[in-house]
Amino acid sequence: MESESTVGISASAPPAPPPPATDDLLQSSNAASSPADAAARLIHAVEQRQQHLLDKTVPHVLYRWIACLVVVLIYFVRVYLVEGFYIITYAIGIYLLNLIIAFLSPQEDPEASLGGGTLPTRRSDEYRPFVRRLPEFKFWLSIIRAFVIGFMMTFFEVFDVPVFWPILLFYWVMLFILTMRKQIQHMIKYRYVPFSFGKRKYGKKPAPAESSE
Repeated sequence: MESESTVGISASAPPAPPPPATDDLLQSSNAASSPADAAARLIHAVEQRQQHLLDKTVPHVLYRWIACLVVVLIYFVRVYLVEGFYIITYAIGIYLLNLIIAFLSPQEDPEASLGGGTLPTRRSDEYRPFVRRLPEFKFWLSIIRAFVIGFMMTFFEVFDVPVFWPILLFYWVMLFILTMRKQIQHMIKYRYVPFSFGKRKYGKKPAPAESSE
C-alpha cells in the first residue's frame, strides 16, 4: 500500500519547468534585425561610392559644367515638348536665384563682422582669396540635383498646375534684377570681387640691353 501511494504521489507531481528559451529569442531578434542591418550597410556603401565618384569630378571644372548644361537642356526640352509644368520651372528658378546669391556672397558678411570684415579693401592690404558662402562644387551639385528632381517631377501630372507662364517669367526676371542690383551695391560698398584670380606675382625686371657703339 505504501508503494502504491508513493507511486501515485510521484505520478501526480508537476513536471519541471522548461529551461528559458534565451537562445531562441536571440536568434529570432538577430533574424529580425539582419534585413535592416543589411539595408543600412547597402545604403552606406552606395553613399560612399557616390561620394567617391563626386570627389573624382572635383578637378574637372569644365567637364562638370558642360554636363550641367546638358542636364539643363534636357529639362527644358522636356518642358517644351509636354507644354506644361511651368510652376516647377518657376520653383527651380527661385532656387537658382538663391544659389547665385550664396555663390556671389562672401562667407563672412562684412556688415555682420566687427571691423568691417576680413576682405582686403586697400592695395596695401595682405592678399586674401575670396571665400564664398557657397563653394563652386556645391553650387554645381545643387543645380544638377534641382534639375534632375524637376525632370522626374514632370512625369507626374499632379505637379502640372495650370498657370500663365509669361507672368511667372516676368515676376522671376524682376526678382532677378532687384536681387542682383542689391548684390552689386553690396560689392561696391565693401569693394570686393567674387572671384579670385590668384596672388599678384612680381617678376624681376629685365636687365637693360647694352648699347652697341
